[in-house]
Amino acid sequence: QVHLVESGGGLVQAGGSLRVSCVASGRTISRSSMGWFRQAPGKARELVAVISGGGATTYTAQTVKGRFTISRDNAKNTVSLQMNSLTPGAAIIYYCATEPMIVVGIPRAGDWGQGTKVTVSS
Repeated sequence: QVHLVESGGGLVQAGGSLRVSCVASGRTISRSSMGWFRQAPGKARELVAVISGGGATTYTAQTVKGRFTISRDNAKNTVSLQMNSLTPGAAIIYYCATEPMIVVGIPRAGDWGQGTKVTVSS
């Protein structure tokens, strides 16, 4: 079991950028795929991006493709999500996770962080 702690959330202006990060402790995450999920109030949690253990392969959801970039630094046991061209709306919580999966349409992961809140103002 890995302890994941996200950081970097906060208030940003529409069109702005923000970088959220996740640091893992307890064990190395270099062998684990990592991902970011997000959840808006009253909505289902959705997968945003995934990166393979070695960092060679990435996936970003169509809704954020071209604007969000996932990366990792295995030497520091961290994974980050660079978010650009942010649009205003309700506060959204971004969650870091190991081994992100969508099983029968339901988001699942080996480990979850506590989440970090991102609010984009108009």
